[in-house]
Amino acid sequence: MKPYSVDLRERLLRAIDAGLGATEAARLFGVGASTISRWQQQRRETGDLRPRPRPGRTPRIGPGQADAMRAQVAAHPDVTLEQHCALWAEARGVAVSISTMSRVHARLGITVKKNGPRQ
Repeated sequence: MKPYSVDLRERLLRAIDAGLGATEAARLFGVGASTISRWQQQRRETGDLRPRPRPGRTPRIGPGQADAMRAQVAAHPDVTLEQHCALWAEARGVAVSISTMSRVHARLGITVKKNGPRQ
């Protein structure tokens, strides 16, 4: 879910500052009362209404490395995910699991299908 815009936050808090009740503002702007309380506290403490950074681990293979991943797959189209992990670790010095490699491929729309021997 995307954070609420700074514009919405500012308009809502201006309305409350102008005398609109918090409950009425919550109903009118379509946000929760606890959200308004958090925004008021954030404005009091920091003077800023920008959304805080979202928690979570940074990806081992981030969006900025998409071209490198596509190049690796193009250079080695018939290797397994496990072998892609080894190639990535060798080239980038970052070890990743097979699950991580699979998620990166899915996110980038890369399909890896081995071309085995035909009978």
